[in-house]
Amino acid sequence: MSTYVYGIAAASHPSLPTGMGGVGEPARPVRVLIRGELAAIVSDAPEGLRPKRRDLLAHQNVLSEAAAGGSILPMRFGSVAADDDAVTGVLAERVDHYRERLDVLGGKVEYNVKASHDQEAVLHRVMAENAEIRALAEANRKADGGSYEDRLRLGEMVAAAVQSREGEDAAQVQRALETVAEAVSVGPESTGWLANVSFLVDRDSSAAFLNAVEEVRKAHPHLDVRVNGPLPPYSFVEPGPAEPAAAAKVE
Repeated sequence: MSTYVYGIAAASHPSLPTGMGGVGEPARPVRVLIRGELAAIVSDAPEGLRPKRRDLLAHQNVLSEAAAGGSILPMRFGSVAADDDAVTGVLAERVDHYRERLDVLGGKVEYNVKASHDQEAVLHRVMAENAEIRALAEANRKADGGSYEDRLRLGEMVAAAVQSREGEDAAQVQRALETVAEAVSVGPESTGWLANVSFLVDRDSSAAFLNAVEEVRKAHPHLDVRVNGPLPPYSFVEPGPAEPAAAAKVE
């Protein structure tokens, strides 16, 4: 039977969960596989697993229980290996990497920040910043809307200006928040969002990070900024997040 992996910890972790219910219906018992200095928190993997609310919560609950006792490397929902031997084999092969990540992520949480434009507010901003757009819009107004070509040209100019602002605003959001984060991981482009960025934050600095988010909202009223967290540091298990510039309403 294939093996479902919740997370990785040090073998010396003081409170690795065992016997609690994990994913599946009925819930598969959670167990621990140890190889050398590392331990993997696993269960049998149910067939046909889908991201249903019950299983998502079960995955999160196992990680929360484990994280209460020390550093844990969370695996994303749906992480499945061929069997237990495949899991312990990876622990042996990547022991140095996982030990380094456990050291780095100890006491850290992740906040994911997404930002989008308030459409009416950003249009007002674009008009205020671009004299050529204002002039063409006024000319069209005086000409009872203007010709089809003029209306098309105005629409293209506004769309280009808004797109340019998206890039500038995404960069400003990241710059403002990375100064209060340990590391940054830029997520994949997501429809409807101009920024999708995860920040690694010391748990004791969470209030300072959320205060910085509020400052971004105040400074950029044309943006809708949303925060999801604190989360296990999913985006930072693998190496490669960008270092912050300073060092290099929950959904």
